[in-house]
Amino acid sequence: MTTETTITGTEKRTALYDQHAALGASFTDFGGWQMPLKYGSELAEHRAVRETAGLFDLSHMGEVFVSGSDAGAFLDYALVGKLSAVAVGKAKYSLICAEDGGIIDDLIVYRVAEEDYLVVPNAGNAATVAAELEARRGQFGGEAVSLRDASAATSLIAVQGPNAQEIVLQLFPAEHAEAVTGLKYYAAVELEAQLEAGSIPVLLARTGYTGEDGFELFVDNQDASGLWAAIGAAGEEHDLIPCGLAARDSLRLEAGMPLYGNELSRMSNPYAAGLGAVVALSKEGDFVGRAALTALKEAGAGTSAGCRLVGLKGTGRRSARGHYPVLKGGQLVGEITSGQPSPTLGYPVAMAYVEVEHSENGTTLDVDLRGRTETFEVVALPFYKRQK
Repeated sequence: MTTETTITGTEKRTALYDQHAALGASFTDFGGWQMPLKYGSELAEHRAVRETAGLFDLSHMGEVFVSGSDAGAFLDYALVGKLSAVAVGKAKYSLICAEDGGIIDDLIVYRVAEEDYLVVPNAGNAATVAAELEARRGQFGGEAVSLRDASAATSLIAVQGPNAQEIVLQLFPAEHAEAVTGLKYYAAVELEAQLEAGSIPVLLARTGYTGEDGFELFVDNQDASGLWAAIGAAGEEHDLIPCGLAARDSLRLEAGMPLYGNELSRMSNPYAAGLGAVVALSKEGDFVGRAALTALKEAGAGTSAGCRLVGLKGTGRRSARGHYPVLKGGQLVGEITSGQPSPTLGYPVAMAYVEVEHSENGTTLDVDLRGRTETFEVVALPFYKRQK
């Protein structure tokens, strides 16, 4: 039996909404979902993930299962990567692009069995991606491909931070310890978690969006509350705290990870966004966007209206924010996509699309901070990389 997502008017709530409210969360709208922005101090939540561990509800993300003997070949056609080459139990970051090469969404694809894949799109794009996959299935002629949108019935919980593995280990019986500790980055395994009410099936993945080690756990909605409580109990001795979207955003920015709607959009393309390596032009057969992406690459990788996504390090104390103008010699040369102070590094960081001629590392640029300019330096991404 599955439990559907709660919808109140136009507002969507995850299966864990009541738990967040009981913890005193401040909520915000994100992609039509009421999601925890923070529970107390967003700075404390950020630091917990960097130093101990943080617990996130990511149940607003989408989950679309693609199955059948032609599932791999279909995903090769529908997405820009070569998903048929992904081994069972592994995952791959990919993009779904339009015919003109514009990015519809970025997503993670897990190969959970020989003929079964799980596609995880972003929250605000989940319905769009599901519909686009269905349309492309018709174009592909995939009689040996089936799609199942499980987004409304699935919860996703993440544990991120240096203590994540020790916490997650406590959820599974001892005989599964090696499956947890041996799980590589961008891999997943199906296990049974042991809760007070009994065992529940979990797809355990070692992925994340924070720049730290961590795990994501996919479960049926009816099991989400028990799993959230079990993780919280297991994390008490490891200084685990619940974290909201504010901390998730500052963490992913430090890690140089793009956010759809900021760095990625229909107006951007993989090469301009620094994601050209995700596009498998060498794979056999046609795929949606191949012609446009080939032309973009031949025109010069990293060009989209002459712009490229870069990292910017502030030389002062004031932070750039989304849509602030980027200047060189007083002339407009780009626009900030994301920016804020870095709690870990102690200086402002930002990402921006700037004209290619001003995108080399070490280039100094000015950002117009509401009438006052501040100097930033172009630097390599990510800003922060954890010590392994």
